[in-house]
Amino acid sequence: MSYYGSSSSGGRGGQRVEYGRTYVVRPKGRHQATIVWLHGLGDNGASWSQLLDSLSLPNIKWICPTAATQPVTAFGGFPCTAWFDVEDTSVDGRDDIEGLDASAAHIANLLSSEPPDVKLGIGGFSMGAAASLYSAACYAHGKFASGIPYPITLSAVISLSGWLPCSRTLRGKMESSHIAARRAASLPILLSHGRADEVVSYRNAERLGHYTIPEEMDDVGKWLSSRLGLDRSR
Repeated sequence: MSYYGSSSSGGRGGQRVEYGRTYVVRPKGRHQATIVWLHGLGDNGASWSQLLDSLSLPNIKWICPTAATQPVTAFGGFPCTAWFDVEDTSVDGRDDIEGLDASAAHIANLLSSEPPDVKLGIGGFSMGAAASLYSAACYAHGKFASGIPYPITLSAVISLSGWLPCSRTLRGKMESSHIAARRAASLPILLSHGRADEVVSYRNAERLGHYTIPEEMDDVGKWLSSRLGLDRSR
């Protein structure tokens, strides 16, 4: 496992967003897929890189970035690592479009230099899962909310204990474009959520608690191997 230093990319009003360290788990076998994995609110890429390194998925390269530290409205403006600002996780909450776009662009940039024969995916937990689903919507629509074209072809998206940002307007956007609807229908997406989750309601993901368990990660591994056609060889 290795890590890169902090990086920056375009963000709000053209200002640069300073992201934390990016941790990379290199494939132990033939490189067939690269997946960016996004941590939850207040976390970092290090803890998830250690967990992902323990999975029996030798053909996947994992990229685990750390979000920028920013004030979070849900915490009364207290700064912590976050992929975007959030008030709450209900469908009635305000969507931080600029923050979502900035993170989606950063994620796409992390995947932009991968070999052309390698399949690309995005996954995450909690807020990271929400950012993953937002990236999936950008891919289906072919562009970010800003109108800039989305540059990456996705083969898989994973959401663990997350929610769908911009859910109030997403259906209309998909239905207004045959291309977007076709892309959305053909993109494999794994949604996993605990029924006993007291942080992100199970209802808002359509409560296990708000954490992952070994069985869930086993399911992730089996799903990825099947959907991406991994031979699991070393």
